[in-house]
Amino acid sequence: MVTIEPIRVETERETDGRILASVPDLPGVMAYGATELEAVRKVKTIALQVLADMIESGEEVPEPLKALFAA
Repeated sequence: MVTIEPIRVETERETDGRILASVPDLPGVMAYGATELEAVRKVKTIALQVLADMIESGEEVPEPLKALFAA
């Protein structure tokens, strides 16, 4: 398993029991899971896709996440 630490994830439990995970440095990037681990895995997958799309289209990557792409 690969650990992706520079992506800061916040989680909260919804009233229905699901866990909502979000990436504060990428507004709108969020995912639900039955467990915290599932929600975090899902949101990190989405965040990496969003970051890849940003790079491909020439957009600036948010500063806290630039460490992911340091050589």
